[in-house]
Amino acid sequence: MELLYGSTRGGESGVTASQAILKGLASDGGLFVPEQIPALDVTIEELAKMTYQETAYAVMKQFLTDFTEDELKNCISRAYDEKFDTKEIAPIKKAGGMFFLELFHGKTIAFKDMALSILPYFMTTAAKKNHVDNEIVILTATSGDTGKAAMAGFADVPGTRIIVFYPKDGVSRVQELQMLTQRGANTSVVGIYGNFDDAQTGVKKIFGDKEFEKELDEMGFQLSSANSINIGRLVPQIVYYVYAYAKLYAAGEIEKGETVNVTVPTGNFGNILAAYFAKQMGIPFGKLICASNDNKVLYDFFQTGEYNKNREFILTTSPSMDILVSSNLERLLYLSCGRDAEKTKALMDGLSKDGRYEITSEMKAFMSDFWAGYAGMEANAAEIKKLYEESGYLVDTHTGVAAAVYEKYKEETGDGKKTILASTASPYKFSRSVMEAVTGADESADEFELIDKMEKLSGVKIPAAIDEIRNAKILHNRQCRPEEMKETVKSTFSKQEK
Repeated sequence: MELLYGSTRGGESGVTASQAILKGLASDGGLFVPEQIPALDVTIEELAKMTYQETAYAVMKQFLTDFTEDELKNCISRAYDEKFDTKEIAPIKKAGGMFFLELFHGKTIAFKDMALSILPYFMTTAAKKNHVDNEIVILTATSGDTGKAAMAGFADVPGTRIIVFYPKDGVSRVQELQMLTQRGANTSVVGIYGNFDDAQTGVKKIFGDKEFEKELDEMGFQLSSANSINIGRLVPQIVYYVYAYAKLYAAGEIEKGETVNVTVPTGNFGNILAAYFAKQMGIPFGKLICASNDNKVLYDFFQTGEYNKNREFILTTSPSMDILVSSNLERLLYLSCGRDAEKTKALMDGLSKDGRYEITSEMKAFMSDFWAGYAGMEANAAEIKKLYEESGYLVDTHTGVAAAVYEKYKEETGDGKKTILASTASPYKFSRSVMEAVTGADESADEFELIDKMEKLSGVKIPAAIDEIRNAKILHNRQCRPEEMKETVKSTFSKQEK
């Protein structure tokens, strides 16, 4: 049976999965949501015996019903191959009483690789299926990791280009160097003088500009997104939660049907929403613990029912979570009000106009699967140090936030259920903050000296992604103000002839 998609704001319905992937964002500014969340058609015993690739097919075939079996398996086999440095793709490490789901073994050592390794294959397959002749231009805002992972995925993929905007002073040096040294004739990256929300808002404005869309079409281009607003990003993220539960069962760590909690460091809300979708598909997850940093807009929302972005934006040691507008939350809002597109649109209009909205008590009750907490920078550093000293396990600053929030959750609720914690990046990606947490400040050391010290400290080999940028040439050096983003996109086309 074909599963179709509609916009959270009601402007589009009856859209196939491949069309939704190609478009990225619905024409009314809404996000595509499946008409229903499908159930898994395999048992936990069957899942327990599956490889990551086989699990990916079992999950994805339920959502991407207009892809043939061959098309989908081809996308999966090309995405999850030797570019990952472990055969398991997403191994689980037990430390500090938690199960750390390591999502950073891909090419760019962050969890974004899990979805962005497959999105280019989804995109090119979808273009062929829908007889698209235009060149696809991937336009994306990043808070640090999406940009590099998307550029690595789309670099030199025929029929595509990619333009990434990132906050110039809002990412780690390793994150920035990964982007600025990216090879590929079809790749562009631009630092903006602003924060991630400025970049994300600018990208959404460009997507909503119908005149610009027409102009691009006449030039032979069409825009799409690699951000987590794209359903082609969200579906692959569901896979690793299903896989993690099945592997815990296979290893004898949990009983059949045992309820397991999930803790996720959360910025744009896509990663924890994928865990929610896995639960809806039939995986027995309990609480979905939403971990925020000092920019605790989601914590405040789950506590009060009011989403309010009118607050100070704080640059933290977990920069990928430095976000005040969590785009993927719109999908949960839509589901929580009974798929009322008019209601969802009114809430999002309120956010756009006044920077805030408030949900009903019924919507808040619908969201009871979620528990929210936050950890400031001091608590984050303390948790990283504690984990290392007690178990010898080193985590990055985003995973540190999640671990600190999980400790708070246990303390406040007394819930001792086993917990999968999404470990979203390699500590090598945030070497300065991690080393400062564990060994104290060393202001004089440069990034790569700290990385060498981390290798000795952790006993974990420096990833290839780090060695690649150590002496790599800077290939991108453009910057702009948020209001200049559209002109910057235009100038990219004049620099690269189709």
